[in-house]
Amino acid sequence: MDKMTVRDVKVAGKRVLVRVDFNVPQDRKTGAITDDSRIRAALPTIKYLLQHDARIILMSHFGRPDGKMVEGLRMGIVAKRLSEILGKPVKSAPDSIGPQVEEMVAAMKNGDILMLENLRFHPGEEAAYPVFTQSLARLGEIYVNDAFGSAHRPHASVTGVARILPSVVGFLMENEIKTLSSLLENPNRPFVALIGGAKISDKVTILQNMISKVDSLLIGGGMAATFLKVEGYEIGKSLFEPDKLDVVIKIMHTAEDKKIRLELPIDEVVVTEIDARSAPQVVPVTSIPKDRQIVDIGPQTIKNFSEELRRARTVFWNGPVGIYEIAPFAIGTHGIARLVASLKAATIIGGGSTAEVIRELKLTDKMTFVSTGGGASLEFLSAGTLPGVEAIPDKKK
Repeated sequence: MDKMTVRDVKVAGKRVLVRVDFNVPQDRKTGAITDDSRIRAALPTIKYLLQHDARIILMSHFGRPDGKMVEGLRMGIVAKRLSEILGKPVKSAPDSIGPQVEEMVAAMKNGDILMLENLRFHPGEEAAYPVFTQSLARLGEIYVNDAFGSAHRPHASVTGVARILPSVVGFLMENEIKTLSSLLENPNRPFVALIGGAKISDKVTILQNMISKVDSLLIGGGMAATFLKVEGYEIGKSLFEPDKLDVVIKIMHTAEDKKIRLELPIDEVVVTEIDARSAPQVVPVTSIPKDRQIVDIGPQTIKNFSEELRRARTVFWNGPVGIYEIAPFAIGTHGIARLVASLKAATIIGGGSTAEVIRELKLTDKMTFVSTGGGASLEFLSAGTLPGVEAIPDKKK
């Protein structure tokens, strides 16, 4: 997949409309940005445009304002942080479209940066209304999509504008596409995937797609309960998805037919209530009490998973293996994270909550690649593309 990139167009003196993913986490009480890694991920593209004398118009969503203006979700705080990082003024627009914004854009000079207001203050963004899309497109002469984390959404700023303006991808998008495509097309082997998280329904398509591409598949997290149920084990009060039992059976049969190693937990950490004060108990999967629920993988499972991961030359990990938000139940997830960080293999982290864990443990630099898109990375690995990727033209061969 060889998409047109920002290198392939002349940007000097041009109004370049850049879709970024600046949906950064905030402190609930103060509203302060608690993690600016999404802003920093877009810096290579922004700096390239600055170096090539473009007029940069940044647009992003922020939170879930549901088509209404929400004071606490204005982009000003993000513009301020970007300005601090760049050491350069970043102006904030009062809206994302309209006459006042168009006047600000018209007054821009080469090297200026303007941050549009939160796109999702307008219902036309998520609904991709033509009038809203066209109003955005009028602001730019070239469109750059550098928001991989939003590329699975067919929104106005993601796919709509790309069909109106000459369109390319930024460096972040390019890197995401190349790295994730390599997993599907030509990974170094052995290739081991560790898939966790709460529900199988969130991971069905990626499990179905990757089961034929990996050498080993490790299953952890809450979703393991449904696999254990199929195996006939008592899972106590653990949540499982009865409507996904057939899917799990097919995945297990596929693994057996293709001689792919499918490894499930052999011991689990269980509690009576999901509460930090609950006393955790490690039990084999053959002896889960009926009044307990699974909250983490056990030490023997950590050992088994670690042995399998150490044999790998390529590792893909998406989804925690326990309820990592509660410290006593984060042992498995943190242990796996540190193990993966120590490997000499290519290590790819599939965004979302897994990426949050990696950042919290300050292990980002120890990984080969940490995706900026949770849902986007899963959908890309499931389908091999995304709406926002498809909207950008391929390079002419």
